[in-house]
Amino acid sequence: MLDRVPLADAARPLVRLGGAGFAAGTTEILKDVTLDLAPGDPIVLLGPNGSGKTTLLKIAMGLIAPTSGEVLADRAAVRSAFLFQKPVMLRRTAAANIAFALAAAGRPADRGTVAGLLDRVGLGAVAERPARRLSGGEQQRLALARALARAPEILFLDEPTASLDPQATKVVEDIIHQVVAEGVTVVMSTHDLGQARRIAGTIIFLVKGRLVEHAPATTFFRNPSTEAARRFLAGDLVL
Repeated sequence: MLDRVPLADAARPLVRLGGAGFAAGTTEILKDVTLDLAPGDPIVLLGPNGSGKTTLLKIAMGLIAPTSGEVLADRAAVRSAFLFQKPVMLRRTAAANIAFALAAAGRPADRGTVAGLLDRVGLGAVAERPARRLSGGEQQRLALARALARAPEILFLDEPTASLDPQATKVVEDIIHQVVAEGVTVVMSTHDLGQARRIAGTIIFLVKGRLVEHAPATTFFRNPSTEAARRFLAGDLVL
C-alpha cells in the first residue's frame, strides 16, 4: 500500500518502508524491507548486481508500488526527485531542458533561475548547446540539474556515475557534496566501494533483495557484522 500515512512531522523520516517487497511474477526482487529514510547524512545502497538496489530506490520515490508491505510518505509535503543511471535528454538545448523541468515542477522558468541551475552544475557555458550533443558527463550533470529543479528535500540517485570516467565522476561527486551541504537528503546506489567511502554517512547493504546490514558507514567498512558484507568488501563474489 502506497502513501497510507502522512509523515508531515519534521522529526519523522521522509520515507518509511514497512515490510516492503516487490515481485515480478514468481520472482522476488525485494523482500520484506523495513527501513526509515531520515534527513541527514547521505545514505548509500550497496550490494551485488541484482540485489534490489534500483527497485528499492524506485519504491521509496513512489515510481513503483510495492507488491507487499507498505510505504509511508507524504508525497504532497515532501519534495523528491530521482536521477536515473541513464537519463534521457530532451530534443532541445541544455537551458530548455532545465526550463521544462522547472515548469513541470510548478516553479518559475525564468532565465535567471535556469542560468542559476546550470551554473550550479558547471554547465553555464553550454546553455544553448543541444542537450544530446553534450558529453556523457555533461548530460549526467544536466540530468542532475533537472532533478534539482524540483527543489527536492530528498534526492534519489541510481548509480549516477556508473558510466563516467574518473574526472567526470569527481565533478558529479562534488555536486553531490554541495547538495548535501545545502540540506538535501541524498539516497544513492553505487557499485563503487571507493565512492561509497567518499560519500556515505549510512550504508544499506542488500543481498538477494533482503536488507542484510544497515549501519553507519564507518562501522560498516571497519567492522561489518555479516559474513556476506565481509566477503563483499573483500572483493569476493556474493551469490
